[in-house]
Amino acid sequence: MSLEVEQQTAVLLVTCADAKGIVAALAQVLHGHGANILDADQHTDPVAGQFFQRIRFDLSDLLTDRTSLETGIGEVGERFGMAWRIAYAGATKRMAIFVSKYDHCLWDLLLRHRAGEYSCEIPLIVSNHPDLAPIAEQFGIRFEVVPITKETKRAQETREVALLEELGIDLVVMARYMQILSGEFTGHFPSRIINIHHSFLPAFMGGRPYHQAAERGVKLVGATAHYATTDLDEGPIIEQDVARSSHRDTVRDLIRKGRDLERTVLARAVRWHLEDRVLVYQNKTVVFD
Repeated sequence: MSLEVEQQTAVLLVTCADAKGIVAALAQVLHGHGANILDADQHTDPVAGQFFQRIRFDLSDLLTDRTSLETGIGEVGERFGMAWRIAYAGATKRMAIFVSKYDHCLWDLLLRHRAGEYSCEIPLIVSNHPDLAPIAEQFGIRFEVVPITKETKRAQETREVALLEELGIDLVVMARYMQILSGEFTGHFPSRIINIHHSFLPAFMGGRPYHQAAERGVKLVGATAHYATTDLDEGPIIEQDVARSSHRDTVRDLIRKGRDLERTVLARAVRWHLEDRVLVYQNKTVVFD
């Protein structure tokens, strides 16, 4: 599909209680407005009684306008008690990256963006240390140093939130940002802050998971990308991966293996979010292929 044609597509994400006729009703309303469904995926959680669907469709032959289309979808949504949203391909998302001193995830995200893997803009990098400013300069991205102490945390987070809102940021990525965000901060961006944690959650939460893993003699070391919430390292998990380890591995070995995982796991989670493939419910996620 050409870029011009791709810009005429949209994604509809739906969550509601499971019921008969949902798929037919959505297909009918899209067809009635002239939208052509390109692909659709769905999932039903029989325990929770919840239905989830992702529909990507072509708008180029739309018989009405987008407002009328959304009104029609809204009427179906009201009938089934749906939570729904549409993401239009032409509306480019804006992503901010939060970092501290570790640079491996930051480099990976920026290189992938430069290579065209991410359809987004990255206008801002925020850090509580000045160390990684040269990387931001190399990529021509604004770099803001926001030092945080226990005494200044609330004021500095207020400053960060104001900056993010001023720049119209849609997604915050914590690329080994070694600060705990407050509930006030995460509340401004629900399901829009992705954190990479250097362990296979829920094992080894907190700041020194590789040391904890070495003490337990684990045979697998992992990484987890999840949405940040008020509960530390307990937000909805988007992606995880593991690598083998052994009794010969030191903490340094585990850190080396873990960094490779951190890069790839975070990269996948960010891409899936940007492509509108993730739905959140009951502190879990549905991630559509």
